[in-house]
Amino acid sequence: MKDKFFWGASTAANQVEGGWNQDGKGVSVIDVLAKTTGHREETRGVQEGRYYSSHTAVDFYNHYEEDIAMMAEMGLNSYRMSIAWTRIYPTGLETEPNEAGLAFYDKVFNLLAKYGIEPIVTISHYEPPFELALQGGWSKRDMIDLYLKYCQTIFERYKDKVKYWITFNEINCMLVPFGIMTAGGVFSPIRSEENTLQLRLQCLHHQFVASAKAVVLAKSINPDFQMGCMIASMLNYPLTPNPEDVRLADKENLIKNMFCSDVMIKGAYPYYIKEYFAENHIQLDVEEEDLDIIKKGTVDFYSCSYYMSSCIGIDPDAKTVSGNLLSGLKNPYLVESEFGWQIDPKGMEIFLHRVYDRYQLPIMIVENGLGAKDELVDGKIHDDYRIAYLKEHIKTLKNVIAQGVDVIGYLPWSAIDLMALSTGTIDKRYGFIYVDVDSEGKGSFKRYRKDSFYWYKDVIASNGENLD
Repeated sequence: MKDKFFWGASTAANQVEGGWNQDGKGVSVIDVLAKTTGHREETRGVQEGRYYSSHTAVDFYNHYEEDIAMMAEMGLNSYRMSIAWTRIYPTGLETEPNEAGLAFYDKVFNLLAKYGIEPIVTISHYEPPFELALQGGWSKRDMIDLYLKYCQTIFERYKDKVKYWITFNEINCMLVPFGIMTAGGVFSPIRSEENTLQLRLQCLHHQFVASAKAVVLAKSINPDFQMGCMIASMLNYPLTPNPEDVRLADKENLIKNMFCSDVMIKGAYPYYIKEYFAENHIQLDVEEEDLDIIKKGTVDFYSCSYYMSSCIGIDPDAKTVSGNLLSGLKNPYLVESEFGWQIDPKGMEIFLHRVYDRYQLPIMIVENGLGAKDELVDGKIHDDYRIAYLKEHIKTLKNVIAQGVDVIGYLPWSAIDLMALSTGTIDKRYGFIYVDVDSEGKGSFKRYRKDSFYWYKDVIASNGENLD
């Protein structure tokens, strides 16, 4: 591996922090998603008798010193995290920021600096203020200026503590229905449940403009800031060599994987999106200066999540598989995790080559990992299955870099166990560090090092050479 390489791990504020109403924090859209057995249920505000996993999560807010010390022990030189918007502006509408929220992240960044850990900060990671969601969230143009106010505050406050910024987490997830609340911040009573695609694409346009404006603003505050996009890889193979399947996969990969990064890196809406808009009767409200802003505010690096791949085809009887954001047809050449996710390290190689060939920008993998039902026995967690998954993906990563792709960081999901975005449970754990808490928020919250913790420590210490 390269001498200068980001060996790290990732989390999101809404899935680890807890402290949902401590020190002036406001209510985010995640804070009103009650845990269910399937996808979380939207509630109109926080209701008595319902359990909201984000309210406590794994309590990083009150354990950050211990957690960051353990990250340092593991050898991480980078940590991808997010700032909770509602810690800084509790409703999003305030004219002055919440000093207690700013001070919390000062403490986090100071501690990371003490241990030599580079923060890579996501500005908006699925948790816009709930008050703004009630007003339409990102479907409203007003959201752009409110986001920029938040950006200016954190850029100025942390201009000497943070260099790498990601404007929106998995921005292309606005293309899937679940993204309308978490990414779009649009509350259900003010949207049509039958077809939210028009609404989601309008939200996405406003986020493109906001991201571009944030890039320009950031460079004016600190020219050394590095600004990135973040894309959820939803790699699809054609199910068969049937030309119909091949073309269908090509179109799906363009829309799901390349559209958002094309806009944010090339600075313009791509030619192929016109057909997609026409097929789906999409008409965006675009102001005259929007396209010029998007052209000026392109990002410096590309980051992505990668977990699995899927297939797509025209056969209505083909077997399906599940996945976090990507559900599709079963690939007979791949094995699945216990949660039905197809494991495909080779797919990461294919995806990274396509991305680098297209953009020629540095790439960070800021999410990659295996969710599993870890078992704590006598204070130990033997997660060989996770080690096996990560090992094969790091092997692939090394090959990709040797082949000339400029990957500058690998920050798997996740540094510590966290609450799932879609269900609000902790049944499916990802962390190198186990947290003793269940899906009802009960437990000691004691931290335990998994076997993968020690394995990843050796990987980092050897700069990726020792994978056994």
